[in-house]
Amino acid sequence: MTEYRSFAAVQTDLKAGSITCRQLVDHYLDRIAEQAHLNVFTQVYTDESRVQAEQIDRKLANGTAGRLAGMVIGLKDVLSHAGHGLRAGSHILDNFTAQFTGTAVERLLAEDAIVIGRQNCDEFAMGSSNENSAFGPVRNAADPTRVPGGSSGGSAVAVQAGLCLASIGSDTGGSVRQPAAFCGVVGLKPTYGRISRWGLVAYASSFDCIGPIANTLADVALLLEIMAGPDGFDSTVSTQPVGAYTQAVTAPVKPMRVAYLREGIDSEGVDPAIREATRQKLDQLRAAGHQVDAVDISLLKYLLPTYYILTTAEASSNLSRFDGVRYGYRSPDSTDLITMYKRSRTEGFGAEVRRRILLGTFVLSASYYDAYYTKAQRVRRLMQQEMERLFAQYDVLLSPTTPTTAYRLGEKTSDPLQMYLGDIFTVLANVVGYPAVSIPNGHDGSEPALPIGLQLMTPPFAEERLLTVAQSLQ
Repeated sequence: MTEYRSFAAVQTDLKAGSITCRQLVDHYLDRIAEQAHLNVFTQVYTDESRVQAEQIDRKLANGTAGRLAGMVIGLKDVLSHAGHGLRAGSHILDNFTAQFTGTAVERLLAEDAIVIGRQNCDEFAMGSSNENSAFGPVRNAADPTRVPGGSSGGSAVAVQAGLCLASIGSDTGGSVRQPAAFCGVVGLKPTYGRISRWGLVAYASSFDCIGPIANTLADVALLLEIMAGPDGFDSTVSTQPVGAYTQAVTAPVKPMRVAYLREGIDSEGVDPAIREATRQKLDQLRAAGHQVDAVDISLLKYLLPTYYILTTAEASSNLSRFDGVRYGYRSPDSTDLITMYKRSRTEGFGAEVRRRILLGTFVLSASYYDAYYTKAQRVRRLMQQEMERLFAQYDVLLSPTTPTTAYRLGEKTSDPLQMYLGDIFTVLANVVGYPAVSIPNGHDGSEPALPIGLQLMTPPFAEERLLTVAQSLQ
């Protein structure tokens, strides 16, 4: 069967009758079995996806199918899907079954998307390499000795390796965009509040965003258009009208003012191949008649400390509910209430999650709250003000998605700080709540060649502009 890289190609063949949804699902199930060594799926809905495909084939035959009929997707293991397992990559949620379907997933199902399974991820979405999962690490399909990025690594590899057409991940500090860059696919983080978080397992509630991963911007735009919009279950979701994102990817690009992050080009901490690939895109923009200027972000050196102080504080609060009492894992060695709490959380959570809970609890403690948490909130607001000033002068901000290409499994696990530095270009969009997308930008010169990502950012709710510019660069 044809290896489909776009939903448009699937729709063409479905309309021509040369394939059926059932055949598509069978093809992807075969691919998942063949590529099991990549450790992408934590659960595959074999029988259910086949039944769902046959139902949609009947809808296609009688003309009642939704906009996503024929799109086979996977869900990151932090998205609630009623009646299915929900583990967030953690032992603390052993044997837990989702009690409801989250809004974003519900909207996809309503348009006849076919969910083929749930995908491996860093535990509670905490990580940049997908090595922190209770299910073991995911491997990059370009080179299985290397990481896929995280935390949505399984979701990105699923698209990269052709195990499904698209995936739905979550992005707290780059967890959609960074693995998209490492895997050579497209990953979008929308404006904070553009997609409802109802049904998303919380890591850091004021940062978390649901975002699509696909091979093409057109598919990402379609998924965003369907998932976005108001939701009575989420008080933080925006009521702004949903844009015509699917039209934006075919819209002509008018002359723009493009800013690029100077550190992304000049810093020795960025791989030479990535710097050169980014320069080529800047030259492409100049040749097309756009104004292109280098900019510095004065608060850049405070970005990662601010991000990790605030996200660990929110994680400490959000994860306090996992205590062995109401659901999930409970230590069999408990002798009283206190030991049950301690042992259940110690045995149920992995090392990275425990580290972030401890950091968050520390910065929220009475003695250090003002010194760390309050100060970080102030810096966050200063960053938002600086970005408002920047986007008063420019239409889009460009940078590499990551400072390096995919590194080897185990290479950075002993030095978490080095791994955290890999988020330097992605966390800004989450700190200020702006939309950003990572698109493929060639490969480095290694053997095998590893993908490079390019990141674009726009002001809040300017996803249409973001998609139009990104498409022009591809």
